[in-house]
Amino acid sequence: MSMVTADQAFRAYEAVRHRLPPAVGQGGPVRHVETLAEIADAFDVFLLDAFGVLNIGETAIPGAPERIADLQQAGKTVIVVSNAASVPAKDLQQKYRRLGFEFELSRIVTSRSAMAVAMNGQRGTHWGVMAPEHSEFGDFDGLNSVLLGDDAEIFDEVEGFLLMGSGTWTEARQTLLETALKTRPRPVLVANPDIVAPREDGFSQEPGHFAHQLADRVGVEPVFYGKPFSNVFDLALSRIGPVDKSRVIMIGDSLHTDILGAQSCGIASGLIAKFGFFADLDVMRAIESAGIYPDFVVERP
Repeated sequence: MSMVTADQAFRAYEAVRHRLPPAVGQGGPVRHVETLAEIADAFDVFLLDAFGVLNIGETAIPGAPERIADLQQAGKTVIVVSNAASVPAKDLQQKYRRLGFEFELSRIVTSRSAMAVAMNGQRGTHWGVMAPEHSEFGDFDGLNSVLLGDDAEIFDEVEGFLLMGSGTWTEARQTLLETALKTRPRPVLVANPDIVAPREDGFSQEPGHFAHQLADRVGVEPVFYGKPFSNVFDLALSRIGPVDKSRVIMIGDSLHTDILGAQSCGIASGLIAKFGFFADLDVMRAIESAGIYPDFVVERP
């Protein structure tokens, strides 16, 4: 898997702004706080990104499990809203438990879940899926699918493509996908709009990277599920019923997914500065460069 730098990732997101929701607001003011504890009284519902907020790769961010437990014990509704699409939410629940977090299954909402809801009942289409080997799709109702590998005939035969997990994806497979779509355009649905994800040793390329590459090279217009698009926020809020949006905040480490998504949904936003995407960047310089202004910059969870 190719790794990219934070600067490269930022430029990649800026290059596809025309496919993302527009920024809302014209420059602040941005309030700086040290931790979520400082703004806990102002909000009833906390929507939290996972990578960069709860964990980096397979490691919990220091202090994050205790902070989340404090919010939950204070009666706050805490929901993970993640673009993790490689595995079902039940597997993520087990992962978070290993890292020291305790979430009910209904409090884990993913871009994969948003895609599954949208595809419910679509049994006729034969889909080719970008996903790791041995992936299971029991959370998709009647999905007729085959994993994409190195067999060009499969790319030619399927009726559409689902981009879900890129951990084992290669440039050779991307070439097969581009060639197949040039030959016969078909739907492309993307269950993870992220271009990159923070890992222990850098940023990995995610399905969004390959989806935007398709759009640029082939002219296909992918349909995205997950942040910054409203479908995953609508799903998350539907899990808790009627809510005063002024009392809801999204906390994430990415301007182009978490903060843009919160703005498009009409809720407040907080950008994590010390972990994840901006751990090695000047966060205020990035905010001003992108013109995407969160309500808060939060140093650490």
